[in-house]
Amino acid sequence: MQAKVGDRIVVHGTHVSDPERDGEILEVHGPDGGPPYLVRWSDTGHESLYFPGPGAVVGEAS
Repeated sequence: MQAKVGDRIVVHGTHVSDPERDGEILEVHGPDGGPPYLVRWSDTGHESLYFPGPGAVVGEAS
């Protein structure tokens, strides 16, 4: 997975009832755009260091 500052990350739930989360990538800490990422989550405004799992997708900033 590769990302750049300003990209959006979407995390799909692992169960049917799990909500989808999304956030803005504020910092990229891995080499060549790799994780971990500092993300500001849109649902809470909280910022956290995130290591994406298999349910995560990065989309380019619009």
